[in-house]
Amino acid sequence: MNSILIRGGRVLDPSRGFDETADVLIVDGRIARVERGIPASAEVLDASRKVVVPGLIDIHVHLREPGQAHKETIQTGCRSAAAGGFTSVVCMPNTAPPLDSPELLQGVLDSGRRADARVYPVACITVGQKGEALADLPALRRAGAVAFSDDGFPVGSEDLMRRALEQSARLGCPIAPHEEVKALTAGGHMHDGEVSRALGIPGMPAEGEAGMIERDLRLLEQVGGRLHVLHVSVARAVDLIRDAKRRGLPVTAEACPHHFVLTDEAVRAHGTLAKMSPPLRSAADVEAVMAGLVDGTLDAIATDHAPHAADEKALPFDRAPFGIVGLETALGLTLTHLVTPGILSLSGAISRLTCIPARIMGIPGGTLQAGDVADVAVIDPDLAWTVEPGQFQSKSRNTPFAGWPLRGKAVATLLGGRITYREA
Repeated sequence: MNSILIRGGRVLDPSRGFDETADVLIVDGRIARVERGIPASAEVLDASRKVVVPGLIDIHVHLREPGQAHKETIQTGCRSAAAGGFTSVVCMPNTAPPLDSPELLQGVLDSGRRADARVYPVACITVGQKGEALADLPALRRAGAVAFSDDGFPVGSEDLMRRALEQSARLGCPIAPHEEVKALTAGGHMHDGEVSRALGIPGMPAEGEAGMIERDLRLLEQVGGRLHVLHVSVARAVDLIRDAKRRGLPVTAEACPHHFVLTDEAVRAHGTLAKMSPPLRSAADVEAVMAGLVDGTLDAIATDHAPHAADEKALPFDRAPFGIVGLETALGLTLTHLVTPGILSLSGAISRLTCIPARIMGIPGGTLQAGDVADVAVIDPDLAWTVEPGQFQSKSRNTPFAGWPLRGKAVATLLGGRITYREA
């Protein structure tokens, strides 16, 4: 039997309220025992002064295959995931061509089986992400889609979104739209505020996001279904989702590290490396996003990992693409900026990166229960390190966090008991 003993760590499993110093024995890719003092009859991975958690789950990444392998591939994206402590990723469908057919989904699933993380594809809501006709959602669900999104493009048609939500209830998976009123944001390249006006860059008003979320929550109340709101970035959106949850609507939502760490002021220093959609917002919005994570309005932390080639990000601001990479910085940013200052407990942060994302997308993982597949991350919460994009496993380097000092990092990642990453 192939076995590994993770010895002497603080085993933290929020899915079942477990938080004790213990050993974790992995046998043939599954967790065999979690208890103190397991005899060493296997390869030993010393986890003393470390935290052993379920493998992290990122429910919002862009792996760029098919069609954009110069930015990222499924293989490089999953190596990046492993380096960040992630064992499962949910990938968005804005590829070339978009993931709007069972055949395209199958190609992603086939490639994912050879990767260093489990890959769960999201399929398009509309054919070609064009917002004109609903894709064959039942066929895509049967082919392996865990959710539906036109991420990068809002579904402007109220009728199409209503029909998508109606189908989501029958299919048992969420609709995860990119929430943006294009009539309000068209031509914008960053948050509309004092910084955009000072820089002379056309802005994207906060209401462009909040207004579409308001519409979709109204539709959800009318027809039911399941709604998952991607990358929430503005205060009114947080308020809308909080109120919807209070009224019992089946809505979940996520926040990205860049939206609870950075404001639009970062554009002054980092230029296009701080250009993303939704854009970096005001300090008040950042505070609201953090408050939403604290009270559970925002259920999960997700990266919106969006790789781009260096020459693309080097274009003038109005021509450069939106997005930053995030898989290798998410944990460090969360620990440094949420856990260390006491905004979230360590258990609260890990739950938003493990069991809660698994539950939202209806996928396995997020637990260290005996008998489960051994997807595990070992974290050194005290490890001080500096973000060095040149050392990323991702193909792309587009991050505004270069040179940032962080505390806390995954030092080992195991996928089905196989070590996919180990800190040198």
